Amino acid sequence: MPKVQFLDPNESRKGGSIEFKPIPVNQYNKTVKDELKNFSKDELIRIYHDMVVIREFETMLNLIKTTGEYNGVSYNHPGPAHLSIGQEAAAVGMAFTLTVEDFIFGSHRSHGEILAKGLSAIAKLSDDELLEIMEKFFDGSTLSVVKNGFNGSIKELGRRFLIYGTLAEVFARETGFNKGLGGSMHAFFTPFGVYPNNAIVGGSGDIAVGAALFKKVNRKPGMVVANIGDASMACGPVWEGITFAAMDQFTKLWEGDMKGGLPVIFNVMNNQYGMGGQTCGETMGYGMAARIGAGVNEDQMHAERVDGYNPLAVIDAYKRKRKVIEEKRGPVLLEVLTYRYSGHSPSDASSYRSKEEVEAWQSHDSIVGYGKQLVEAGVATEKDLDTVSEDVKSIIFDMFKLSIDPEVSPYMDMEKHPELIGDMMFSNESVDAMLPGKAEVNHKMSENARVKQLEKKERFAFDKDGKPFSKMKQYQLRDGIFEAIIDRFYKDPSLVAYGEENRDWGGAFAVYRGLTEALPYHRLFNSPIAEAAIAGTAIGYAMCGGRVIPEIMYCDFLGRSGDEVFNQLPKWQAMSGNVLKMPVVMRVSVGSKYGAQHSQDWTSLVAHIPGLKVVFPATPYDAKGLMNSALQGTDPVIYFESQRLYDIGEQFHEDGVPAGYYEIPFGEPDVKREGKDVTILTIGATLYRALDAAKILEEKHGMSAEIIDARSLVPFNYEKVIESVKKTGRIIISGDATARGSFLNDLARNIAELAFDYLDAPPVVVGSRNWITPAFELEDSFFPQPDWFIDAIHEKMVPLKGHVCKSNFTDSEQIRRSRLGV
Repeated sequence: MPKVQFLDPNESRKGGSIEFKPIPVNQYNKTVKDELKNFSKDELIRIYHDMVVIREFETMLNLIKTTGEYNGVSYNHPGPAHLSIGQEAAAVGMAFTLTVEDFIFGSHRSHGEILAKGLSAIAKLSDDELLEIMEKFFDGSTLSVVKNGFNGSIKELGRRFLIYGTLAEVFARETGFNKGLGGSMHAFFTPFGVYPNNAIVGGSGDIAVGAALFKKVNRKPGMVVANIGDASMACGPVWEGITFAAMDQFTKLWEGDMKGGLPVIFNVMNNQYGMGGQTCGETMGYGMAARIGAGVNEDQMHAERVDGYNPLAVIDAYKRKRKVIEEKRGPVLLEVLTYRYSGHSPSDASSYRSKEEVEAWQSHDSIVGYGKQLVEAGVATEKDLDTVSEDVKSIIFDMFKLSIDPEVSPYMDMEKHPELIGDMMFSNESVDAMLPGKAEVNHKMSENARVKQLEKKERFAFDKDGKPFSKMKQYQLRDGIFEAIIDRFYKDPSLVAYGEENRDWGGAFAVYRGLTEALPYHRLFNSPIAEAAIAGTAIGYAMCGGRVIPEIMYCDFLGRSGDEVFNQLPKWQAMSGNVLKMPVVMRVSVGSKYGAQHSQDWTSLVAHIPGLKVVFPATPYDAKGLMNSALQGTDPVIYFESQRLYDIGEQFHEDGVPAGYYEIPFGEPDVKREGKDVTILTIGATLYRALDAAKILEEKHGMSAEIIDARSLVPFNYEKVIESVKKTGRIIISGDATARGSFLNDLARNIAELAFDYLDAPPVVVGSRNWITPAFELEDSFFPQPDWFIDAIHEKMVPLKGHVCKSNFTDSEQIRRSRLGV
C-alpha cells in the first residue's frame, strides 16, 4: 500500500456526517422545436431514421423466431435473439454524439446498440475513411456481398454494410462481422468503435473499465461506454468494475497528465426487468439505479437518471457527461430509463407482467412520439417519415435475403476445413511491443538496484564442487520471473501490471521488488481486492491493443474471477473471428501452509477451458524463459507459480540462468533426470519430491527413474514423454492438484492411448488426496510425498523387494475412496 499517504487518527476519529448531493432525475424538458438551433434538420431526421432501423431489424428477428418468416420469405434461425424493441431511443441517444474513437461495450440485448453506434460512425466518417474501413475489413469479403449491383452513395453503402454484417453474424455466416463465431449475443465491429457485447449479464461491467484504462494509460482519445442492464447492478463484475474505475489513486497518486479519473460511463439501460424479475420493487433495493452512484465516491459518479424514451434527453446527457470525462472527472453513472415490449427472448411470453402495462408503455412509444415532434416542429411531414420507414424496410429486407443466401453468405466450411475453428483459438504471434513508442520508466534498467543485485548472484545453485551456494547468493525462481518482466517493461510501452499489493510492497512474495522504483504509478499499481475486476479489466485493456500482467495472488482466488477467467479471457479471440488479440499473462501462485482456501492447485480448471495457454515452471531457468515467451506472445496465458519454489535456485541448467533474453517454447516438457526403468512426469513443485523418490529408488531398489517436468499444460507435446515410455515401459504422472478430475488424469489417458504398445503397466496418477487442504502440519498426508511414488510403483507396477508401503495404493482402496467420494 502507498507510503506517501499518512492516515491521521485525529482526522479519522472526528465526528460529523456524510452529506449527499441531489441526483437529477428526468430533468430534460425540451422539445424538438426547442432544439432546432442545436441540431440540423438532417440530424433530427437521422435520429428518427436510426430508431426505425433498430425497430425494423428486431421486428424482423422476432418474426423469424415466432413465425419462421419475414415478408413471406421463410427462414429457420435456431440461435438466440434477445430483443430490445421499445428501447430504440435509449440506444440512438447513447450513440449519437459518439465518434469512432469512443468505444461501447454491451450486453446480450445489443442489436440496437450495435446499429446505433454503427450508424453514428457512418454519419461522422468521411466517404474515404468509411470506404477504407469496409475495403480492409476481412479483405473486403463482407463489403463485396453488399456492393454487388449497388449504385448508391458511400454512406448508403455503409448502411447496407452495417446491417448486413450484423445480420450475417446473427445468422452465423462466415461473411458476418466475426465470421459467424460471435453470433447474436457477441456481435461487434471494432472499426466503428463497437466492442464486444456480452452474453453474461454484467459481463461488460469490468471489461469496459479495462478499455478506459487502456485509453488513459496510452493517451488515446475518446471515452468508453459500458452498456449494462438494470438487473446487472446485482452482478459482482459490475460492482467490482465500478470500484476499480473509481479508485482514488487516479486522482491522488497518479502524476502529471495521468492524474484524473477514468474516461468511462456506466450506461445503465434500465428497461425495468431482469429476465423474469422486476428490478424495482422485487429483485433490487435501489428504486432508481442512479442512487448507487452516491455510495461510490464524493462525486457520486455524477449520477443521473434520464428519460430514455426521449432521444434528445439522452443526447443532452451525453453532451454534458462528455465534458465531465474530458475534465478527467470520471467515472460517470448514467441511468437511462426505457422499456422493452418484447419478452426476454421470443420464447418468453412475458407472463410476469400484465398486458395493460405493456400497452401503457407502447402508448408512449419513442418512435411515434419523436415523429410527432418532428412534424409539429416543421422538420418533417408524415409523408417524409413514411418514406424513411419504407426505405428502412426495403434495405433490411434486402440485407435479410442476402444474409440467408447460402451462395453469397455461406457458413464456415467445416467439412472442407475441419480444423478452421481450432486454428482460430490462438493467434500464436510474436510481438516485441503492442504499441510503438518509448516505454515510460523512472531510470535506466542498468541503474535499478535489484538489477544490480542480480548481477552479483550465482545463477547456478552449486559451486564447482557441487556444494550449494547459500540462499542469499543464489539466483532464485522469483528472480527469473522478475528479470523477464522488467525487461518487457522497458520494451513494451503498453505493458501494465496490477493486482493486490503490486506496488510499494514489492508484489506478493517479493517478485516485483525493484519495479516500484523503476516504473511510474500508471504502469504498476495496486488494485482493489477484487479479483473479477483484476481479470476483467485486463481483458478490456488487451482487447484495445495493450499488454497486461494481472495478478491473482492465490490460485484459490480464481473462483472470485471465475467468469472472467473461464467465460471471457479464453473466448474473445476465437469469437471475434481473430479480429481481437488477447496478450494477457495472468500470474497465479499455488500455495501451501495456508490451509483449505489458500493452498489449492487449480491447474486442472484452467487447463480444461479451451482458449487458454497454461504453464507451470518449477525452475528459475524455465520461469524466465517461459515468462519471456508469454510476454512475447499475443495469447492469454495462465502462468502458475509455486510458493514452495520462489526461493529455489537453478539446479539443472549447469551454465546457469542466462542474463540475456531467451525464450522457452510453450508445450515442450523437459527431462530433468535421465533413467531407464520408470518415467515420472510432474507438474509444478512436485518435481522435487519426484527427484527425492528417484534417489530412494536408485539407492534402495536399484531402479533408475527418468524425471520429466511438464512445464506447460496447454499446449503439451507428448512426443518426448512417449519416447521415455518406450524406454522405461512404466509412467507415473504427478502434481499437487487433487487427483479426482485433474489434468493428471488427462495426461494419463492420452499416454495410455499413445504409448499403449510400450507400456508394461497402466499409467499411474499420484495426485493430492480428494480432501480439503489441511494445515501445514498435516500436509504430508495430503500432498504427494517421495514415498508415495515408491508405494505406487510397488503396488501398481512392479514389486520392490523388501518394500513396505506407507500409503495404500491398492485397487480395493481406490474403489473404497471413490465409493465414499474422498
